Amino acid sequence: MRDFELVWMLAGSARWRRLDMADELTLRPGTLLLLRPGMRDEFRWDPDRPSSHGYAHFGLPAGRFDGWPLHRPITGPLDAWLSYLVWLGASGATDDWIEQMLTTVVRTFVSGPLPPVRDPAEPPPLAAALDHVRRQWATRVRAVPVGELATAARVSRAHLSRLFRQAYGHGPVAALELVRLARAEALLVRSNLSVTEVGRSVGFADPLHFSRRFRAAYGLSPRALRAAAGTTPALPPAVAALARRLRPG
Repeated sequence: MRDFELVWMLAGSARWRRLDMADELTLRPGTLLLLRPGMRDEFRWDPDRPSSHGYAHFGLPAGRFDGWPLHRPITGPLDAWLSYLVWLGASGATDDWIEQMLTTVVRTFVSGPLPPVRDPAEPPPLAAALDHVRRQWATRVRAVPVGELATAARVSRAHLSRLFRQAYGHGPVAALELVRLARAEALLVRSNLSVTEVGRSVGFADPLHFSRRFRAAYGLSPRALRAAAGTTPALPPAVAALARRLRPG
């Protein structure tokens, strides 16, 4: 890439991967990604659902951009500004207007204060299921079957699975496993627990099964990730929201 590019999803999803580093991100509506010159990367668009995205290329004088964020949630005025940018591009507006709007977006993205992300209100069955998980995990983190969650939520398995996918992009089993693996990732980086102990602490009794599931999520074995501390990909925003919802305390 020879210039900067802002990318954001309007509908659907895509998997972005940086080829020269271990950065990955699932892009969905609500996240703004900033690519910069020299990056080698690729996008993999969702093959099962239609998707569309907005983008804007721009150049800047030479300088240091190492401290700039890679992605930020689209909160506060950013959503309206990005929609306005799309409209300006389609309306044939003058370059001056587009440049002024783009400058505002980039300055706010890089250093401007933005309101915090507010998690949307949960449907009551989803809230009941997640409250059940928190109670169970307060004693022991484990895999919670869909049937048990559906019973706690007093809805069918199919309905609960739809609610999870709408909120977090995954069914109940996959979404909760990603949260458990995220906790494992933090322990691998920040604690002296053995890999086996880390796996057990997040509900994986079998070390081999833990290693397989961890590799499937992070692209590295637990031992390899521990050796490469600090280079792990960020959680997708929806999964990060679920992890916050289930945080102890």
